[in-house]
Amino acid sequence: MQTVSVNLGQRSYAIELGEGLLSRVGEILKARGIGGRVGIVSNPPVADLYGEEVRESLRRAGYETALVLIPEGEAHKDTASLGLIYDALVEQRFDRSATLIALGGGVIGDVTGFAAATFLRGIDYVQIPTTLLAQVDASVGGKTAVNHHQGKNLIGAFHQPRLVVIDLNTLRTLPPREFAAGMAEVIKHGIIEDAGFFGFLEERMDSLLSLDAAAVESAVAASCRIKAAVVEQDEREDDRRAILNFGHTIGHALESFTGYERFLHGEAVAIGMIQAAVLSAGRGLCSAAELGRIEALVRSAGLPWRIPGDIALEDLVAGMALDKKSQAGKIRFVLCEGIGRTRFQWFSPAEIVRELAPGP
Repeated sequence: MQTVSVNLGQRSYAIELGEGLLSRVGEILKARGIGGRVGIVSNPPVADLYGEEVRESLRRAGYETALVLIPEGEAHKDTASLGLIYDALVEQRFDRSATLIALGGGVIGDVTGFAAATFLRGIDYVQIPTTLLAQVDASVGGKTAVNHHQGKNLIGAFHQPRLVVIDLNTLRTLPPREFAAGMAEVIKHGIIEDAGFFGFLEERMDSLLSLDAAAVESAVAASCRIKAAVVEQDEREDDRRAILNFGHTIGHALESFTGYERFLHGEAVAIGMIQAAVLSAGRGLCSAAELGRIEALVRSAGLPWRIPGDIALEDLVAGMALDKKSQAGKIRFVLCEGIGRTRFQWFSPAEIVRELAPGP
């Protein structure tokens, strides 16, 4: 088991990472001094796979548990699912000593975190991410949210978890498409912060896609360390933390425009990263060779890389105007100054339409 620390003063916590940790969740929570009743929030498919193993581990450690299920999928990252959690906690008389566990992917983590941030004005929660995307991104950093029908993550709060427990064995039950979607966030960390890690991904992509244990552990641990370091410098996204949004401006617009049904989050981010790199190259910040390497790595992971031809740029730009990062009629993009370095730049809607590469 590896431990990655997120150092945020009184809000500091550990990311425990390894194989076979679900059966040890109870003892890990006890060792970290987490007490009270435990509410496990999950969705039916994940609960069928892992719910009983986690509950049994918690029972052995002396915890009283309750399981709360919400529907699966990004379309259910909404206030209705939030209401289901609140109803269960109220009905079962949970108090401020209780802890929630988010057992699942990014949707479960975000909704559970927001429920924890707001129930009784704030209770503890623990992230147990079961998808690659959640392990390397959504579970770390304390961003919690639900979607509004006009935009992604418009209703949320910063609320750091008490602990993150990553059992790498859960990745073996992921469909290949889900694993590839998670690779988008792994690739992002190399682009924005670590050229050496980007090179590792270029060399080991085949091993990663075949779930080689050593390669996967190295990639997940490195991604968690990169994200932790960024969050430590800027916990509430006042400035530097926004580099983690590389590829997300277009990605979120694609997800929203297609009703969260056509693309997985990582797939939309993959397209957004390529287009952000295109904007970077167009402004002379990123060389054609580096743009080619980014595109090649994204494609080698089996991810989409172009805006589909049936989606008009003008429609996407209209969606970007509702993004949290837009101000005074302009949209802030994270651009890359070569692999491993970033900068921010503001674009008008007309500039985006003019400079982005057209779809096929």
